[in-house]
Amino acid sequence: MTSPAIRTAEILPAYANTIHLVERLHRRLMDLVTDALDRVKIVDVNAVQAIMLYNIADQELTVSELRARDYYTGSNSSYNVKKLVDGGFLHYSKSRVDRRTVRISLGERGKEIHALVAKAYEKHAATVEELGGIQAADFDAVNRSLSRLDRFWSHQIEYRL
Repeated sequence: MTSPAIRTAEILPAYANTIHLVERLHRRLMDLVTDALDRVKIVDVNAVQAIMLYNIADQELTVSELRARDYYTGSNSSYNVKKLVDGGFLHYSKSRVDRRTVRISLGERGKEIHALVAKAYEKHAATVEELGGIQAADFDAVNRSLSRLDRFWSHQIEYRL
């Protein structure tokens, strides 16, 4: 049986590499969405906002739900929502049930951004196997591992392990 120190030494390089790759992939995704926006000369929305609009899709939700569903992970959601409302990307309305709550949904410009990001994702999905050598089963395995890592990290924080 191997010691905990040996097991840690064996897993640490792969663990650190995974963390590095997750960060890098996030930056690459931002670059891909920025490129899609640049190609059609959209300058009044950034990649983070475009992905948020993509995630909202046809839903109507509160700003709190944006964060709870991980549709927006930044620190200043109110600023971004206001900017997107002012730009016609989002509609907002007071909740019929609780007038203190504001509900948001995509405006016409937001629907255009949603469609643009969806088209980019579809393009990538159509070519990732042939050009990237990644099959659906590979994504399934990665997604299982990343979901486990997400749960592990959440437990580390929640239970102060």
